[in-house]
Amino acid sequence: MDLDFILKYTPMYITAAWLILRIAAIGILLSLLLGLICSLIQYYKIPALRAVASGYIELSRNTPLLVQLFFLYFGLPKLGIVISSEACAIIGLTFLGGSYMAEAFRSGLESVEKGQIEAGLSVGLEHGQILRYIVLPQAVSVSVPALCANFIFLIKETSVFSAVALADLMYVAKDLIGLYYKTDESLLLLVISYLVILLPISVIASIIERKLRYAGFGY
Repeated sequence: MDLDFILKYTPMYITAAWLILRIAAIGILLSLLLGLICSLIQYYKIPALRAVASGYIELSRNTPLLVQLFFLYFGLPKLGIVISSEACAIIGLTFLGGSYMAEAFRSGLESVEKGQIEAGLSVGLEHGQILRYIVLPQAVSVSVPALCANFIFLIKETSVFSAVALADLMYVAKDLIGLYYKTDESLLLLVISYLVILLPISVIASIIERKLRYAGFGY
């Protein structure tokens, strides 16, 4: 194990990790918004939009992220639409994540008892107020474990971004292996990088789930 090599190229992995975190943060936030919209469309059974939301969810969940990225990066330019590597990564992560977030939110929405909605209507609350004060708080608390699992899943999916020429962690590892044949050192740094990113998120998610469980929200 070449420690000098590890120390020399650790900064490259740190730079790539920050890039991944930035893209993942944007993609996850957008996927949360997209997933919430789709789940609400399905929950309220909006006729025309429900079919579109269902079709999107099935398409997204049943096609690999790599295929989606190839379509965005290599397919769209054939139609005259050129997207940068970073934009392609964000769009692809949002497209994939939105469907998983939608399913997580849907399970939370369906867990809210209809009697609570009827009670809200009986005391004069409008539908928007019922959604804001009764439905969403309970639905989100129930969805937290699935949402946290999706966060980790989407961050791990960033490992395929190198396929669209994005200098992510996998790109750096493959580049160093190709240039210096330091396979063990490069892969060790890759594994450590993902552990440093994902382990704190996993621990924080466990703490949040425990607090919600003890508080009795949806458990």
